[in-house]
Amino acid sequence: MRIAALIVIGLVAVVHAYIAWFEIFAWETRGPKVFTSFPDDLFPQTVTMAANQGVYNAFLSAGLFWALLIKDRKWQRNIAVCFLLFVVVAGIFCGATVTIRAVYIQAIPAVLGLVLLYFSSRISAENQVD
Repeated sequence: MRIAALIVIGLVAVVHAYIAWFEIFAWETRGPKVFTSFPDDLFPQTVTMAANQGVYNAFLSAGLFWALLIKDRKWQRNIAVCFLLFVVVAGIFCGATVTIRAVYIQAIPAVLGLVLLYFSSRISAENQVD
């Protein structure tokens, strides 16, 4: 269960690294293809705003990658939970304000990571001998 949780955390981190790249470096080229309901003239006008959002997504990605590098399991779980919760909130907010796809791309995988972390810590606690 722990391995599955770490894999999901890694995947969520990769998704947010991609989102950061997209928003910082490819907003004007990929943006109109991804957000087809937005007018094309919106993208050049919002490059700075999108890059700012990209920096936040880079922080989410960095936090999740950092969690994977922590050796102490308790602190690894604590940091992962913190950043996964950030992703859930960001995904829900984006889903409510921009596109519902964000819930599926961001929030649901992060919730899956949280659930796997929860069950892996429960299994670990049950297997400890006093």
